[in-house]
Amino acid sequence: MDMQASQPSHATVSAPSVISAAGLGLTFQTNDGPVRALSDVNLTINKGEFVSFIGPSGCGKTTFLRVIADLEQPTDGTISINGMSPREARERRAYGYVFQAAALYPWRTIEKNVALPLEIMGFSDAEKRERIARTLALVNLTGFEKKFPWQLSGGMQQRASIARALSFDADLLLMDEPFGALDEIVRDHLNEQLLQLWARTEKTICFVTHSIPEAVYLSTRIVVMSPRPGRVTDVIESTLPRERPLDIRETPEFLAIAARVRDGLRAGHSYDD
Repeated sequence: MDMQASQPSHATVSAPSVISAAGLGLTFQTNDGPVRALSDVNLTINKGEFVSFIGPSGCGKTTFLRVIADLEQPTDGTISINGMSPREARERRAYGYVFQAAALYPWRTIEKNVALPLEIMGFSDAEKRERIARTLALVNLTGFEKKFPWQLSGGMQQRASIARALSFDADLLLMDEPFGALDEIVRDHLNEQLLQLWARTEKTICFVTHSIPEAVYLSTRIVVMSPRPGRVTDVIESTLPRERPLDIRETPEFLAIAARVRDGLRAGHSYDD
């Protein structure tokens, strides 16, 4: 991947589509009546992009990720992942999913946690060892293979969770507020490491966050969503370079993008349903 600072971070128009949603909607049936979680979402995400989803609580950010992962089924519109239905993508292990909590099994060592999807998928012992070593190195956890989750900090546990999602080498990584519970110093460090990981692996990443600075710092594009029912109110293309030291957040260009995100969040509240 070209890491020259002069190169804009957005994906090229010719990049193949990984996710394509058209008129996507989802209505939950509850005891109190129907609840519209998503409405008329139209979005295309191309290969190699880092796309963040931001919006108020309950706006459907996580629901959209869960639709991609076939954990929820839409009631309107269509969605495809690499030309497949979400169910086909799930069955073919086309994505890795990182949840808000690390969700590691406390009775399994870090290497055994990372190995879990490889065991399910039937990889050989030799290939499991190679993949565990490679993915732990990617997240800077080499040397912690025999530790248990409770022996690691919260940030290290999330890095182990990311390693598990990367272990079977899916091209698409879905991340649902993975750093939301961490303190600001740790979060900044993991943001830097995630950008480095993205540069090395060239994965397509969909990232849910409530943090405007985090969304702007990480993303090639930022999808701003309205309160429920979740709609896309703005899609903001980043003009920041791919190489992004933390102090880029103090530059006029960064602050201008953050201001547009903030304006988009305010404008989204004008929707009536």
